[in-house]
Amino acid sequence: MGSVQDEPGRVEALGRLCRFREEFYGCLTRRADVLFEVAETVLCTDGPVRTLVDLTLDPEHRRGHGALYDGLNSGRLEIGRLRRTLAGLALPSAADGRLVLAVDVSPWLRSDAPTSAQRLFCHVHGRAKNQSQLIPGWPYSFVAALESGRTSWTAVPGAVRLGPADDATAVTADQLRAVVGRLIAAGHWHDGDPNILIVMDAGYDVTRLAFVLADLPVEVLGRIRSDRVLRLPTPPRQPGASGRPPKHGPEFALGTPATWPDPQHTTITDTTRYGKATATSWDRLHPRLTHRTCWIDHSGDLPIIEGTLIRLQVDHLPGDHDPKPVWLWSSAVTTTAATDVDRAWQSFLRRFDLEHTFRLFTQTLGWTRPKIRTPQAADLWTWLIIAAHTQLRLARHLAADLRRPWEKPAAAGRLTPARVRRGFRNLRAIMPLPASAPKPTKAGPGRPPGSTNHRPAPHYDVGKTIKRDKTMTSRQHHTG
Repeated sequence: MGSVQDEPGRVEALGRLCRFREEFYGCLTRRADVLFEVAETVLCTDGPVRTLVDLTLDPEHRRGHGALYDGLNSGRLEIGRLRRTLAGLALPSAADGRLVLAVDVSPWLRSDAPTSAQRLFCHVHGRAKNQSQLIPGWPYSFVAALESGRTSWTAVPGAVRLGPADDATAVTADQLRAVVGRLIAAGHWHDGDPNILIVMDAGYDVTRLAFVLADLPVEVLGRIRSDRVLRLPTPPRQPGASGRPPKHGPEFALGTPATWPDPQHTTITDTTRYGKATATSWDRLHPRLTHRTCWIDHSGDLPIIEGTLIRLQVDHLPGDHDPKPVWLWSSAVTTTAATDVDRAWQSFLRRFDLEHTFRLFTQTLGWTRPKIRTPQAADLWTWLIIAAHTQLRLARHLAADLRRPWEKPAAAGRLTPARVRRGFRNLRAIMPLPASAPKPTKAGPGRPPGSTNHRPAPHYDVGKTIKRDKTMTSRQHHTG
């Protein structure tokens, strides 16, 4: 590999990477040396991470396996400081300069860990089509900044584990509010800039999130089910009409084309992967809310949350000759041009780049491989993986293409995260190492041979610990 001093841009990129490593080491307040070396070994080991104990055999990890497990069980990380550090880094943006954030939940399945606390039933897809399963595990909500174009790179500013007593919508709203606040404080958004776009899949209550985050400079875009029924705007009141004026307009049933009025915009785009993509949009559509689920504690009249409805129909999908339409709802009340409709559904398709990040976390970096007992140790390991992924992103334009003989050469700056990881060991040799050398010691005595464990670990149930009333009738019966 050539010297990084050959190009000024590479020197600047190397400086950003070194500064992040120093800041990351400063966030580790207990067992800092061993935790930093664990993250280093995850980036430098050959092949995917299979087990934690295998990491101690690599030269980058200069300590024993006992120190590794002690670091994960007893280590400490200043999460708030690390979050501010991640928000201060350069983030990718769309072609128009708009920040696009994606939020999604990825589970750490622990079906064989009855002694692990705070496990929930996580929804996973089965092997057959349209089948799902519920497996115990720890669900984590990730937020990532997306790039434009076809890429597998994302910037992950943080993650939150969903606990048994948490409401998923409330936790997601607080997480997005905190992330957007840190991005604004770091200077990624200023007055006059386009709103930050947040995209999500059908598992989220997009209208509820749009209402909660209405005071922020964000636009929420999410997929909704194809059997939903929305309401059109209230028609003008006729002169001489009596009675209370209606709050909602006619029904708009997504599965009944007869209820659809003429759309405001219709665009047709030729794509290389899906064929012809036809997008139609209707302005000022809203759901009819009731005092149920998350709106059960709302005082006063329920709000009318209007937005733009988009229907996307493509010719074909990979492996599917009869694709179903995709329905999207945006918190933008009106679309002034057809380009806004295309920008919305194209940004939603970029949400699937987050799936590549999840696959990298689980299959290459070994995020879900360790058999960790406590959820606190799982949170610490998750942040170590996020810090390791951030170093890969900062080394994106520094690593050499160490491709396999059967792989095609990649253009400069187009390396995937897995191929950047292959050359990280060479970059590590020219960067400072904040962790200090280990002190010589001997192994502990351990448990005496033949002795039994007199303090068995407690077992924990799986699932929610708080049952919330879904209707006002159940609330009244519950309170007497």
